[in-house]
Amino acid sequence: MRKNTKGNDYSLASSSSLSNSNLKDYEIPISDKFKLDSRKKLGSGSFGEIYLGKNLRSNEDVAIKLEPVTNQHPQLFHENKIYLVFQGGVGIPKIYWYGKQGNYNILVMESLGPSLEDLYNKFKKFSLQTTLMSMDQMITRIEYIHSKGFVHRDVKPDNFLIGKLNKKEQIYIIDFGLAKRYKDEKTGKHIPYEEGKSLIGTARYASINTHLGVDQSRRDDIEALAYILIYFMKGSLPWQGLKAKNMKEKYDKIKEKKISTSIHELCEGLSNDFVKFITYARELKFDSKPDYIFLKNIIRQVMKDNKLAFSTYKFDWLNKGEKNKYEI
Repeated sequence: MRKNTKGNDYSLASSSSLSNSNLKDYEIPISDKFKLDSRKKLGSGSFGEIYLGKNLRSNEDVAIKLEPVTNQHPQLFHENKIYLVFQGGVGIPKIYWYGKQGNYNILVMESLGPSLEDLYNKFKKFSLQTTLMSMDQMITRIEYIHSKGFVHRDVKPDNFLIGKLNKKEQIYIIDFGLAKRYKDEKTGKHIPYEEGKSLIGTARYASINTHLGVDQSRRDDIEALAYILIYFMKGSLPWQGLKAKNMKEKYDKIKEKKISTSIHELCEGLSNDFVKFITYARELKFDSKPDYIFLKNIIRQVMKDNKLAFSTYKFDWLNKGEKNKYEI
């Protein structure tokens, strides 16, 4: 972002009544209610950037997502509309404000903790209990998204975050820029089966049908969950780290490896329950409603077989013995 001598961003210039004299050099007013801390970038992507900010009335942290209005394929307006549909759901971040300021579309939302991918990389490995309890919540989040008539289309560990303060045992789902309806809003009729689609989402967790160009439906979110489960259990997937000259070749290699790897090979060293999970995901029909209870029962059976119980304070990031290993 281009800054002036005071450190503020000309392209985020606001008609806000909030006086810049009340702000530090690195703080930028957003609307009349928030301020963005330009030192604290939380992430970035093709959409733009995310920064930490403050709610000026409550003094609570917020996350501020910026998207240049010049983006060729703007997503933030679409994402805000979807977030509003999901508001009130467990594990859905609160939305505080959406609007345009300067050269940016801006979404202000609840500030969350690290993603499951961040935590997994920090700990190097999750305990079996953490993996299973996390997956139970992830299934619930996806079920809620589906109940509202949408498919996520980018299910991956990076898009599941834990809460802050007294909500660290709760897993949130984020990033609905690629989400779309799988059924008509008025009639409730499922979208028609179509082929010839480009790959949407993250190749590592994409379903085989997505690689083959089939339009995505609920089954593809479920297959992505299955790959997350295997990834957390084994530390990697067979199609990671493949060398390629360009993105197309890489996607083709991932597709070929994913198709050629048998389910039993993928689940080698794991109990048959994991085979059941991914087999079920891959056998779902295009317009089938997933049996979320069946999937949760698989998770609970593994818990039972290993004499584990659901206990929120048993998440690795809340385990007192790990307190100094990862401060959140």
